Amino acid sequence: MRVDEFRTGLRAWLDEHDLRPVHDGGLDGELAQLSRVRRALFEAGWMRRGWPEHAGGLGGPVILRAVLGEEVMARNLADPGLYTLIEVLAPTLIRYGSPDAVAFVPTLLAGEETWCQGFSEPGAGSDLAALSTRAVRDGDAWVIEGQKVWTSLAQFAERCVLLARTGGPGHRGISAFLMDMDSPGITVRPIKTMHGRDEFAEVFLDGVRVPAARMLGAEGQGWEIAMSILPDERSSCFWQRITYLYTRLDRLLAEAPAASERQIGEAYLDLHAVRSRSRLTQHRRDRGETLGAETSIDKVLLATAEQCLYDTAREALPGVVEYGSSSWQEEYLYSRAATIYGGTAEIQRNIIAKRLLSLGDE
Repeated sequence: MRVDEFRTGLRAWLDEHDLRPVHDGGLDGELAQLSRVRRALFEAGWMRRGWPEHAGGLGGPVILRAVLGEEVMARNLADPGLYTLIEVLAPTLIRYGSPDAVAFVPTLLAGEETWCQGFSEPGAGSDLAALSTRAVRDGDAWVIEGQKVWTSLAQFAERCVLLARTGGPGHRGISAFLMDMDSPGITVRPIKTMHGRDEFAEVFLDGVRVPAARMLGAEGQGWEIAMSILPDERSSCFWQRITYLYTRLDRLLAEAPAASERQIGEAYLDLHAVRSRSRLTQHRRDRGETLGAETSIDKVLLATAEQCLYDTAREALPGVVEYGSSSWQEEYLYSRAATIYGGTAEIQRNIIAKRLLSLGDE
């Protein structure tokens, strides 16, 4: 199916099916809305386009998934952060999971399950290779001990893509698993952030048994798997986030018609820059090209554009962020993390300097 044909058909279908949110804006409501949207799109076949048939998809070019996310975000049908998690975790399972593990993918696509990603730890955030959660083989299972933090939606998730150390220190000692979140020995403690939501959580693992067949890839392949996730996150996920930010810019123009042209112009140019860059990334991914360090450019541009947009909103709508109770306040506070989550801006600039510009260690 061609992209233009897909987009035209999808828009017509969305016009006929009212999937607009009907909840109060809380996290429980957002997750219910996400499941509702995914289920409807899956049953109609739209959510299955661009995914391989052996994982419950209908085949077709990968870029169709980016187009679907773009149309969903343009209509504000689902929270962008929650919606895009599917593009982080499902490709990983398809790429490295056993046939039994891949069989879970349709439940995610159809909105029947929520998954989370157990990577960061209290002592291993930006330096993921320093993680200390350990998995020890015991017969036909791995026994896992340790702690994860900043695990999005852990308290709602049925499954977790987890990194644990199965060998010595460094990258080569890390393996990946698909862990059931209702396994004995798992304790989840939600973390309330400054923007008022408890979408993150600490996860404590005390003798959690994971079947050996649930290891993703081979033993010691966890670092490779973790690195393969980044291009997935920085392609379709970013494209969808950018679309959402454009809807915020439109809203700002409607609510602050007297905002200075300079402020609005800077926000628009930053968004246009990251959209142009991301468009190139989408087409490279669709052609099957390997995405690597150059996606750090996408990350820096997106964080810059997001913070510029909400800084502009704060200036153009005096007092709304500081004293108001509208979504502008929550979204402004969330935007402060844009230079931290998914790799800090400092680390991304170091990657660009060293790996793309060959500027050395200074």
